[in-house]
Amino acid sequence: MSDDAGALPVDHQLLETLLDVVIPPSPDGRLPGAGTLGLTDTIARTVRQMPMLRPVLEYGFGTLAELAMRRNAGGWGVLTPAERAEVFAEFTATDQFFLPAFLFLAYSSYYQAPRVVEALGLEARAPHPKGYPMDEDDLTLLDAVRRRGKMYRGC
Repeated sequence: MSDDAGALPVDHQLLETLLDVVIPPSPDGRLPGAGTLGLTDTIARTVRQMPMLRPVLEYGFGTLAELAMRRNAGGWGVLTPAERAEVFAEFTATDQFFLPAFLFLAYSSYYQAPRVVEALGLEARAPHPKGYPMDEDDLTLLDAVRRRGKMYRGC
């Protein structure tokens, strides 16, 4: 584990294979596994923006590495995909913090990846300016807000 704030507190192989445990490729091959998308930088950026996740991840990744070593002296890297899934299930069955944090990182990174967005039949772009056209100067859209009246309090 590194003290560098930009580095993830995990071995990249463990992260990528763990991503495939959580989000494996679809059976038809249409959706890629999360571990094949190079999400490490996206996840690292999120961890930098949300530093409270770092200790949870450090603990979780460390525990997974220890559990893997108990199964095989070679560690996580030599486990089969099925063994990795078993180790992950064993750990997350008793830990209440790592799984939600890791799933947040995995899913939020995965569903932003252009290959996934395109595989879902969506365009990998922001919705504006191409989408959601609005009539110019159509202030009737504000009528419902105006009917509510003022909702603030003075100091």
